[in-house]
Amino acid sequence: LRRRRRSQQRAFFELSTSSFDKCVEICLYPESKVIIMTEKELKEYTADEVSKHTTQDDCWLVIGNQSNGGPKVYDVTKYLDDHPGGAEVMLDVAGQNADEFFEDIGHSKEARQELTKYLIGTFKLDEATLAKMKADAEKKAQQGQQSSMIMVILVALIAAYVAYTKMS
Repeated sequence: LRRRRRSQQRAFFELSTSSFDKCVEICLYPESKVIIMTEKELKEYTADEVSKHTTQDDCWLVIGNQSNGGPKVYDVTKYLDDHPGGAEVMLDVAGQNADEFFEDIGHSKEARQELTKYLIGTFKLDEATLAKMKADAEKKAQQGQQSSMIMVILVALIAAYVAYTKMS
C-alpha cells in the first residue's frame, strides 16, 4: 500500500501485489470508508528498458518466476538505503533478473511484502530472453552434473587410497 496523494477529505493509496498484474487505487474517507476508485494495468517492460536502470539514483530489479506469478519489475531506488544487506547487494544485480539471488537468500514473508511496495510493472519475456533463460538453466544443470561427477571420482580415489594403505 503506497500513499499517492491527499486531498482535504480523502487520502489516496495505491495497492499492488506481486501476484496480480494490476494496481488498484484506494480512497480512504475520514469516516473509515474504503472505496476502490480505479484499476490500472501494470506496464510491461522489456529487458532493454530494465537494463538502463542500474545506478544508485535509478535502480530497478526483475524478481519473480513462473512458480510465483511470473517476473515483475520493481523500482527499488528509494529502498536502497534501507535494505538490511546494504545497497551494494541490490546494485550488483540492478537492471537485470535478480530472482535467483532473491530466492537464494531466503527472504522472509515481511521482505516479500515490502517488495510489493516497489512494483512498477511486469517483465516481458520475448523469444530472445526465453532462449537465454533456457540456456542458462541448461548450463546450470550441466554444471551441477559435472560437480556430482567430480565428487564421485574424488570419493572413489579416496576409497582406493584407503584400501591401498590398509593392504600395505
